Amino acid sequence: MSENAKKSKRKVFKSPRRKLITFFEKSRDKWKNKCKRAKYENKLLKNKNRYLEKRKKELIEKVKELETKLAQSEVKKNQK
Repeated sequence: MSENAKKSKRKVFKSPRRKLITFFEKSRDKWKNKCKRAKYENKLLKNKNRYLEKRKKELIEKVKELETKLAQSEVKKNQK
């Protein structure tokens, strides 16, 4: 390919490079921050979910324990 053909395939920007560079840097920084924030929120939600699952299991065990105590107390009450 000739040099002119290569140049014609490249994008030619009309804006000065210094403006393009700052624009692209800001754009990159925005999506990086957005990604970091999303990862952080995702981590918080995972931790919260893990805590709630653990708490749910504890409460289910507590309910079962209280139900057995209630059943035992009813049996004792009926025996009297």
